[in-house]
Amino acid sequence: MKVEKFNSITLREEVTLKKIIMLLIVILVLTACAKRVSNDYKFKGESEHWEAEYVYRGTEIWKKDNGDRTYSNEDNYQFLLKYKGSLEELSSIRKLEYAHKTNSSGGETTKEFDGPPEELLFTASGASEGGTKINEDEVIQVNVKWGDLEESFELHNKSK
Repeated sequence: MKVEKFNSITLREEVTLKKIIMLLIVILVLTACAKRVSNDYKFKGESEHWEAEYVYRGTEIWKKDNGDRTYSNEDNYQFLLKYKGSLEELSSIRKLEYAHKTNSSGGETTKEFDGPPEELLFTASGASEGGTKINEDEVIQVNVKWGDLEESFELHNKSK
């Protein structure tokens, strides 16, 4: 019967093992110092004539700095508004106003046309650092005015 030794490690294997352990320790320390939380949400809603989408991408960064906890936030959004009818139906408008409002921010856009609009899709976007983040259960209010007409509706998170 043959007995093998399993506890004999060569010098090269020992050095490689120490490097791997050191790398794991460094990774553990770095991840313990900062925590990144991604918040990616897509809010959708519609009215009789319009449908809208609000795409939010945010990153929260929590750190410990000299014993103190710090927080920062970066985010960006894109607001898309689409007319549900045809370009022909929009041909008489000369001004389009649309707004969206979250619990912490909002945006308003006015478009004036010299001739009939050439597209059914209208967009707005923005970004911030250190602003207030959008919560996943938020309800975003949308208001659209075109010609003599006006509609309001809500956007709800469809990412949940």
